[in-house]
Order: sequence, then C-alpha cells, then structure tokens
Amino acid sequence: MSSARVTISVAERRAFMSSSSARGRLRLESDTVSPFARPDLFWSTEHTAVKLRDPKVRVVDCRFVFEGDAHPEYLSGHLPGAVHCDWVRDLSAPPPSSGHPRWMLQGPDAFALTMSRFGIGNDTLVLGYDAEGGHHAARLWLALRRYGHDRMAVMEGGIQKWIAEGRPLEKGETKVAPATFVPHPRDGVIATKDEVFAAVRTGDPWLLDVRRDSEFTGQEKRAARGGHIPGAVNILWKEALKDDWTLKDADELEEMYANAGFGAETSAVTYCQAGVRAAFTHLVLTALGHDDVRTYDGSWEEWGNDPSLPIIVGRS
Repeated sequence: MSSARVTISVAERRAFMSSSSARGRLRLESDTVSPFARPDLFWSTEHTAVKLRDPKVRVVDCRFVFEGDAHPEYLSGHLPGAVHCDWVRDLSAPPPSSGHPRWMLQGPDAFALTMSRFGIGNDTLVLGYDAEGGHHAARLWLALRRYGHDRMAVMEGGIQKWIAEGRPLEKGETKVAPATFVPHPRDGVIATKDEVFAAVRTGDPWLLDVRRDSEFTGQEKRAARGGHIPGAVNILWKEALKDDWTLKDADELEEMYANAGFGAETSAVTYCQAGVRAAFTHLVLTALGHDDVRTYDGSWEEWGNDPSLPIIVGRS
C-alpha cells in the first residue's frame, strides 16, 4: 500500500475544518461509556491511530455528498492509507429500467470486484469513517456483512474528531494492491419488500423508521408518495449520537429503543430512504448485542414508489 505523504499545514487544516466535511461540534477528549456487547464494531480515534500501523487493516474513507462529490475532499486530506468509497458509485446496483428502486446493494460478483479494487480480502480488517456520525460507513459495514465478512469497525467521531486531536492526514489518492474477495451471501442481514409487507400484516418483526419526522409524516416527500410503512415507529438515526458524533452510553441507547417497543427478544427491521441511515441503526443495535436485526434494502425508495403498497400519512 502506498499513499502520497504530504504534510498539511496549520492553515490548510483550519481551512479543511471549515469545509462541509467538518460539520458538527467537536469533542477533544474521550468519554467513558458503558460497555457494549460488541465493542469491536466502534473504534475510538486513539485505537484507530494504533491500528493504522497494522498492514492487515484497510482504512476506508466513506465521506459522501448528496448531489455532489466528496472525492475532492478526500484528496485534500484523509486518514493515512485510506481509500475512498462513495456508497452510490461503489456499492449500489444499477437501477431497473423503471427507474426505481435506486441504490440497492450490489450483487455478489460486482461487490467482490469493488472490494478487490479497495484491497479488501476475506481476512482484511476494515475500518470505515466519514464526516456524519458513521452512517455512510455503515452502508459498507452492511454490504460486507451481507456477503459474509464480519471484520469491520466504524471510527467514532469521524474525521472531525481526528483532525481536532491533531492527528495526521495525507493528501492524494492511496494506491493499493488488488485483493481477492470471495463473497458468501448470508441471509438475515437485509429484508425484502415482501418480508416487510408480511411484517405489516403480522406486526412482527418490529419496523423501525429512522428518517426525520418530516419524512415519517409525509410532510417531506422524497418518493412518489410520502409517509411511512404501517406499524413502523420513528426514532431518528442521529438520536444514537451525541453532539460530537460519538455514541451515547449503551444503557441510554437500550432505554431509548425499549421506550419505543424494542426488547431483548424483539426481531427488527430498520429502514430509511435508501438503506444508509437504517444501516447505521442496524450497526448500533448489533453493537448492543441484538442479532435479529435486518435492514430493508429498498427502504422508502422502493416502498414509497410502489402504489400497490400501503402507507400512512401523519403519525400512526
């Protein structure tokens, strides 16, 4: 693995911090939190700094800009050795001829080629980060999990925290040697439209809509129809995070989800607009020790554009 080793000046660092990638209030020190059942799924910046020296770790910058391109921001400064993954360009299948649903996960062969290009093999330990709490990185986590790879973590606090702590950045494109990735598709990771429709009829599994309230009620319409899936409850994905984009205490998270009807034995399906924010909540629930969780891959992009499917406008 090689990368342009370019020193970034203080002035450049300050300019970088004022860019769109540096949104959110920064925290300079780490808080002690209650233990998670799967602490390996979220890394601190301190742990990341140590693991960067490990040649078996592939760091993936997952920053993303809607209706734009985050690649220039990646080129201007990223964690040492990081490659850049745009979830729309690199992880999504082409849309069908009808135009919807867009942004479904790639099939196994296409995904294997993408991972090979990133230098990710079946034994690679992957560390993802972004600039918005880790939800773009979580889409890569979901895809890897879908295809049988369980060795990925997300860095808490994002690149903002890394920069605020004065940690090193590199400029330019990181060049990596291709790896061999053999996908092993796994059930129980994503949910289909038919499975979600069955849940509407039976009330099981628990449906968790992690979009904004305005999307949930239909006030903000991002498909042919606005609203939500009948029976779904709404908890914004960001409610799992503090103001500095790091995770809340595990006990606080358990209480939040329990107050909405989620229990230790509950099966759950998360959804949002495109399965990205939903992937983050899936990741958080997994970190808390809940294994019977799936993400509805089509999410509202599929459901809201299919007039044959039931919806509710307003709050149920």
